Amino acid sequence: MANGFDPRATAARPAAAAGVGREGVAFDAGLRSYMLSVYNYMASGVLWTGIVAYGLFYTGTAQALWSGGGILRYVIIFAPLLMVFFLAARVNKMSTGGVQAFYWVFATLMGVSMSVIPLVYTGTSIAATFFATAAAFVSLSLWGYTTKKDLSAFGTFLIMGLVGLVVAMIANVFIRSDTMSLVISFIGVLLFAGLTAYDTQKIKSIYFQVQGSDMLGKSAILGALTLYLDFINMFQFLLSFMGSRD
Repeated sequence: MANGFDPRATAARPAAAAGVGREGVAFDAGLRSYMLSVYNYMASGVLWTGIVAYGLFYTGTAQALWSGGGILRYVIIFAPLLMVFFLAARVNKMSTGGVQAFYWVFATLMGVSMSVIPLVYTGTSIAATFFATAAAFVSLSLWGYTTKKDLSAFGTFLIMGLVGLVVAMIANVFIRSDTMSLVISFIGVLLFAGLTAYDTQKIKSIYFQVQGSDMLGKSAILGALTLYLDFINMFQFLLSFMGSRD
């Protein structure tokens, strides 16, 4: 992962998904509009991150940052992580506009962080991995949206796995095992594939809790950020398998 850690490993999760199994939920006009807003934010964020990353690559800025950036490299790596912790602490006091601004700043910083990817992998393999990730994401998110099965218990298992994955990643910073890196990437793909379905259902359930309130717009952006992180992390772990190095 670009930031090396997904803070949602420590986040509280709802015990049950409201609206799961409710008749007509998948066809609710308000829900459909809400989810469309979530996906629009999410897709726009991913697109902007890619534009920033490749913009820095083509201008040579990425090469300068990652070859001789010194401490600046670590600031770039950990800035998104610190931002998510900040959001978790301040989100209730932020306006919808403030959360929206945060989202775009976060997507920009992630683009700076991911600008190292074109320096390491070929453009063809990056494109192939991106489209594979997109296809998997759409399929998994659609299933999470339409299934009548409550994925809450499944989500708890995934979060536990995510915590274990973070511990393994930290350990491998010191061990530097290629085999362990491959195992981590494989598990990471599976975890974020599962989280994509789980988070989609959770976002849908949140709609029924906030509909009609001033939290609706803010929750749509937060939902987009959640799915954005699922997509970005799944892409980066999958790139470890599909990516061809320059």
